[in-house]
Amino acid sequence: MTTAAPETPIGATSEVELSIGGMTCASCAARVEKKLNRMDGVTATVNFATEKAKVSYPEGVRVADLIATVVRTGYTAEEPPPPAPAEEEAPPVEDDPETASLRERLTVSAALALPVVLMSMIPALQFDNWQWLSLTLAAPVVVWGGLPFHRAALTNARHGAATMDTLVSVGTLAAFGWSLWALFFGDAGMPGMRHGFEFTVSRTDGASTLYLEVAAGVVAFILLGRYLEARSKRRAGAALRALLELGAKDVCVLRDGREVRLPVARLAVGDRFVVRPGEKIATDGTVVEGTSAVDASMLTGESVPVDVGVGDPVTGATVNAGGRLVVEATRIGADTQLARMARLVEDAQNGKAEVQRLADRISGVFVPVVLLLALGTFAVWITVTGDTVAAFTAAVAVLIIACPCALGLATPTALMVGTGRGAQLGILIKGPEVLESTRRVDTVLLDKTGTVTTGRMSLHEVYVAPGRAEEDVLRLAGALEHASEHPVARAIATGAQECVGGLPAPEHFENVPGRGVRGRVDGRDVAVGRFPGALPATLADAKNAAEAAGRTAVVVRLDGTAAGVLAVADTVKETSAGAVRELRALGLTPMLLTGDNRAVAEAVAREVGIGPADVIAEVLPEDKVAVVERLRNEGRTVAMVGDGVNDAAALATADLGLAMGTGTDAAIEASDLTLVRGDLRVAADAIRLARATLSTIKGNLVWAFGYNVAALPLAATGLLNPMIAGAAMAFSSVFVVTNSLRLRAFA
Repeated sequence: MTTAAPETPIGATSEVELSIGGMTCASCAARVEKKLNRMDGVTATVNFATEKAKVSYPEGVRVADLIATVVRTGYTAEEPPPPAPAEEEAPPVEDDPETASLRERLTVSAALALPVVLMSMIPALQFDNWQWLSLTLAAPVVVWGGLPFHRAALTNARHGAATMDTLVSVGTLAAFGWSLWALFFGDAGMPGMRHGFEFTVSRTDGASTLYLEVAAGVVAFILLGRYLEARSKRRAGAALRALLELGAKDVCVLRDGREVRLPVARLAVGDRFVVRPGEKIATDGTVVEGTSAVDASMLTGESVPVDVGVGDPVTGATVNAGGRLVVEATRIGADTQLARMARLVEDAQNGKAEVQRLADRISGVFVPVVLLLALGTFAVWITVTGDTVAAFTAAVAVLIIACPCALGLATPTALMVGTGRGAQLGILIKGPEVLESTRRVDTVLLDKTGTVTTGRMSLHEVYVAPGRAEEDVLRLAGALEHASEHPVARAIATGAQECVGGLPAPEHFENVPGRGVRGRVDGRDVAVGRFPGALPATLADAKNAAEAAGRTAVVVRLDGTAAGVLAVADTVKETSAGAVRELRALGLTPMLLTGDNRAVAEAVAREVGIGPADVIAEVLPEDKVAVVERLRNEGRTVAMVGDGVNDAAALATADLGLAMGTGTDAAIEASDLTLVRGDLRVAADAIRLARATLSTIKGNLVWAFGYNVAALPLAATGLLNPMIAGAAMAFSSVFVVTNSLRLRAFA
């Protein structure tokens, strides 16, 4: 006897995330969502791209009830498994079984369908008994290659629904079935049979005409579209993996006075662990021993590392850039800031409404209408003429002329050409669902660090006291800073080397926590940092001016006397000002969004041509999401450009997310468009290219549907025999492909 696991008590309202299987198009997601929302008190959002349903349900409804509803709709549902331990690597996206299966079906089907299409459409290639070779090649394409469509159509039929899969399945099977009848019971199996090109339906035409090329060609073309769609869709969940993989994999824990290295998953609240220079901090905690500078830019966007000492909090996944630290863990696992950011990205992805593709929206009406029209055509012909063969031939012509070959190609071919051209320009477009928002975008939020700026500290200005030589001050300060690991020190040392060449070695070096460094160089006492002491008026003014401009100012003292002030700051990219002008030329409003302080942000904004009113500073990752949502609530359509983990949730929340390719994987995977070159000017190119690609897709769809609307009456009235219908359908596909190829000239 098996005992079922007890049900978890359910509160007034609860939430669960379900993994949905079996969806083949956006209309499938809409059906699942509709069925779940019909349950009393249930609110569901189904994301086709991530294949997940986020469901809020009331007391009295069980998760098992939700799963049962999805199953009754014709799909599968289950609660996703817990995340793998940190030390386990996630399998690569390319190894996904669904994508691999589609790629295999596409490769085999295309290889078999090509000769069938060529022999059927070019009379010169037809030889005695060529039709039997065509049957041999087409049969596996229709049966095995088209199995996903047939299976989906059968599932939909069981639940009283029809989708694009239904039309593909019925059309290809009708064409294949009629061909079998013509071969075995009609005249098409004769050794000397050749295809003719009659425009009207006749009994002779119906009994001797094959439609194998239609059946095989449609399957191969639609498989191509599904494969391209699956590849794009499978990347959607990678942002969460990229976030979680930023954390440390193991940690050096202090146990009984000894250092023991353990997997991060075994760390407990209250444990004390060691973080050496250059290592990631394993989890959120409090410093209990040591001083250092912590690089938190991946989480906060702050370009200047933060000095920490005993009692200061530190965040997991940030990097220790200075000395040895001992940290006591205060939060672990799902409670850490990194884990909370991962949930932010997940919520943003689930909350971003999946754009319903135009083809799928129309197919909800188009498919049933075509099926009814085919049946009506057969009934009318039987009633009026009594000719079964002519009636069946006319009905088949209706199904074939309506086969969505061009519809299946409209999006993937334009996307394929557009993304190929984009790659040449340093732009990656993740999928067709991101394109519609590009033409509506009116506001562009620009992250500062790593997007508008380089994200690297550098020496900007050197001020010296009267009577001091700039080269001497810079040489001595650079020599002392060269012995430090602090990013500000590295910027000063690098700048000194570029200006004066080689630097002498310090005779003595000391790091003073919270102050800076001091030592002895060439027999001189040198101190660089925030050491106490008076400043001459010229240096005090220089220091104040540097700080007002958003720069980090450090004082150089030689033998106890202030000798100079060095101004260090993140560097604005040379192309950023031009990029802001180009974005404005597209009718967009650029705004600067950063975790840095207001003075730094406004200084950078002035340099690139953004006014103070369009600067939003000192924001945490959670605040960036709130800023995006506030702007959207004001009626704006928002694009976000960023590069760091701190931008990932905002990129996913925005109507259009653009990630700098030089940034983190989390930001890139959470975005809709990736700017590979790291040049902000490419953002304007990306929006223009996305708009052009969307325009091409819509043009393709208008042609495909317009062709069907015009051709269906001709087929129904017998003015278009199935062979000509097949040729017209092929021409429609050629037109769509040719129209898409125009994107190769985009500049």
